[in-house]
Amino acid sequence: MILIADSGSTKTDWCVVEHGQLVQQIFTKGINPFFQTEEEIGKEIEESLMPEINKYKIDSVFFYGAGCAFQEKIDMVRDAVAKHIDAPVEVFSDLVAAAHALCGKEPGIACIMGTGSNSCFYDGEAVTENVSPLGFILGDEGSGAVLGKLLVGDCLKNQLSPELKEKFLSQYQLTPAIILDRVYKKPFPNRFLASLSRFLAENIEHPQIHALVLNGFKLFLTRNVMQYDYKNHKVHFVGSVAYYYSKVLIEAAEELNITVGNIIKSPMTGLIAYHAN
Repeated sequence: MILIADSGSTKTDWCVVEHGQLVQQIFTKGINPFFQTEEEIGKEIEESLMPEINKYKIDSVFFYGAGCAFQEKIDMVRDAVAKHIDAPVEVFSDLVAAAHALCGKEPGIACIMGTGSNSCFYDGEAVTENVSPLGFILGDEGSGAVLGKLLVGDCLKNQLSPELKEKFLSQYQLTPAIILDRVYKKPFPNRFLASLSRFLAENIEHPQIHALVLNGFKLFLTRNVMQYDYKNHKVHFVGSVAYYYSKVLIEAAEELNITVGNIIKSPMTGLIAYHAN
């Protein structure tokens, strides 16, 4: 029996799997070693995960997560998990999860578009190229956090129509002071900004909103995807933003002559199949 985890900054999807079959699925808060200490990660595992899986004998843990691209962070997550689960723990980046789920054993370009964004070239066995995402302040183009950031910026700098601005602030019960406090003083501003991006999906037919999302996706493609061999390989996407905004994402790709392959919401089904094999 194995435990597979797919973790982003917002939530972690844990699946207990036996002989390729899902036994139980548990959701906890997101785990990201760039934003959390080992103690904070361990506390989330102890309080939210362990009560659900204590009844199982876990033989191996495969943890795929955002922020797990450097050895120091990999060690942090592995140690936090190993303190609570008596089994070998392997930790991989979320890019490897995307590549396994989207491409299988075929080469291609795998992209993540959720709270954050990332991309890589996968040769069918390993990730061989990666343009650094740089996080939502310096990069993460096309992500929920950056789309939310662009929305808030346009709102507070009066780039939205008065009606659209009032609708946004009223719907989320926000004021400029509250927004600035949540972004600059409270923890996890990326989660807060990503939560606001739902407004974009609900109003995507509005020309200003459509243009904001379309341009955000084109920035992601030009600054990341077009640094790989995109002319000879399909580009695949995983994540809630890619999934729910797929029409606009495909529109952006077509404008840049990029061929889109798979677009899926979550990599877990593909990860279960990968480890079953």
